[in-house]
Amino acid sequence: MSDIRETFYVGHTSDGSLKKRPMSPHLQVYKPIPSMTLSILNRVTGAALSFGSAIMVAWLASAAKGPKSFKKVQKLTGSFPGQLVLFGFSVSFFLHFIRGIRHLVWDSTAKRLEKEEINKDSKIDIISITALTLGLWTIIIGKRLRKKKK
Repeated sequence: MSDIRETFYVGHTSDGSLKKRPMSPHLQVYKPIPSMTLSILNRVTGAALSFGSAIMVAWLASAAKGPKSFKKVQKLTGSFPGQLVLFGFSVSFFLHFIRGIRHLVWDSTAKRLEKEEINKDSKIDIISITALTLGLWTIIIGKRLRKKKK
């Protein structure tokens, strides 16, 4: 073996003889396409949603604890960094939600599985995620502005 890394790609066949496994190229070798990027982001947003859910539990727990505790958490989530975290949580939610629907369609119908369709649908996913996130935040900011006018 000319490269030490090759030792990690040696396996055994069912009769016990050694077999060289193929080495996969690194992600940097591939040209990023929308479906690949969204697939990676779907996994990342799954982890982000776990973190965001913990924040939501803390928010609910502070409400149960009393008005003083709730006011502190509201102040934190109302700050600029808090709003950025909530914005990121909403993007994560909508991305994971839209991609989940896409997988349900794939699993239940076995349609839209050709490369061209997948890449076209990925662009539709991006538009949907953007529209839903901006729509939600337009409503949130609009309510705040109306509240300030009063």
